[in-house]
Amino acid sequence: MRFLHTADWHLGRLFHARSLLEDQAHLLDQFVELVRNERPDAVLIAGDVYDRAVPPPEAVALLDDVLARIVVDAGVPVVMIAGNHDSAQRLEFGARLMRAQGLHVAGRTLADASWVSLRDAHGEVRIYALPYAEPAVVRDAVGTEMPSHEAALRAQLDAIRAVHPPGVRAVVVGHAFVVGGAASESERPLSVGGSGAVAAELFAGFDLVALGHLHRPQTLGGGRIHYAGSLLKYSLSECAHQKSVSRIELDADGAVAITPLTLQPLRDVRVLEGELAQLLAAGADDPKRDDYIHARLTDTGALLDPMARLRQVYPNALAIERTVLARTGMASEAGRKLRQLGTGELFASFFREVADAELDPDQRAALDQVLAGIATAERESA
Repeated sequence: MRFLHTADWHLGRLFHARSLLEDQAHLLDQFVELVRNERPDAVLIAGDVYDRAVPPPEAVALLDDVLARIVVDAGVPVVMIAGNHDSAQRLEFGARLMRAQGLHVAGRTLADASWVSLRDAHGEVRIYALPYAEPAVVRDAVGTEMPSHEAALRAQLDAIRAVHPPGVRAVVVGHAFVVGGAASESERPLSVGGSGAVAAELFAGFDLVALGHLHRPQTLGGGRIHYAGSLLKYSLSECAHQKSVSRIELDADGAVAITPLTLQPLRDVRVLEGELAQLLAAGADDPKRDDYIHARLTDTGALLDPMARLRQVYPNALAIERTVLARTGMASEAGRKLRQLGTGELFASFFREVADAELDPDQRAALDQVLAGIATAERESA
């Protein structure tokens, strides 16, 4: 049986205050085409479909369009769960109506195990959808105290084991942080202090565990536990990630073969390092000038409006980091010295940095006259 596994779309996400909906739509167009070409038995979407509980209308419209093209137009069933960024109730709205079409959405945690049953030449495969749930939510559903995420997940998996028939291949679609997984900066912690992590051993006995939450594609648990990774790079810590969706083949014995299928982003996320002049010169011939750029500038001297200059070459430059100042602590020391200067000396320092020259005597006299007038006006108004 063949699946396409994806997760962590985070539709509606902002990156440095910029909407990524255009980038997400670009990748999802490719994903829909991939579904048409691969003809999987099902698409597994493992949570964090939206970036926040109340997504913008444009994100909702995008999801509606993508799911319709997969389920209705291509005729491929989808199993989709809520992640910790999603609102379980909103994501699950209309789930019973959509099930008949082949769209299986699990948002809320239920007391009893539920599954989607598929068949291939080797027999039945059951897909158990486990949406993300806080321990208190699981407690309310099953009526037993849940002191941790691990206890809550164990209770849900035990409920599945209690009803799963022997000899039938079992797939779990979930949203969790498994111990040993490599995290990124853009993932929202499931709990404070790492108590949201769960042991891989909890999933013993399942043929495939298709997970969301961690944004780096990775496999744990001897190859059975797989994170598809996020749709896009959502932080600088993900610059080196090769984003993809996963083709997963499940054979007659439940053995798993995973193949990453890469998608081409509209804009990549890159870190460039060097002096500003070097970056500007290199950018003139850069075929990927529209990428999202974080610049680490190694210049030691003052720079006049470096972001505006950088955006003339890289229009989607997002942030600038002065590496020398950060490395030596010069920024805080410079700030301390500036605070000790009088207003006249502060302006003279500013003029020196901007014009690369000193105030001449006439300019200094004019400045002193203006400052004296300001001081007189302040005294008279006090």
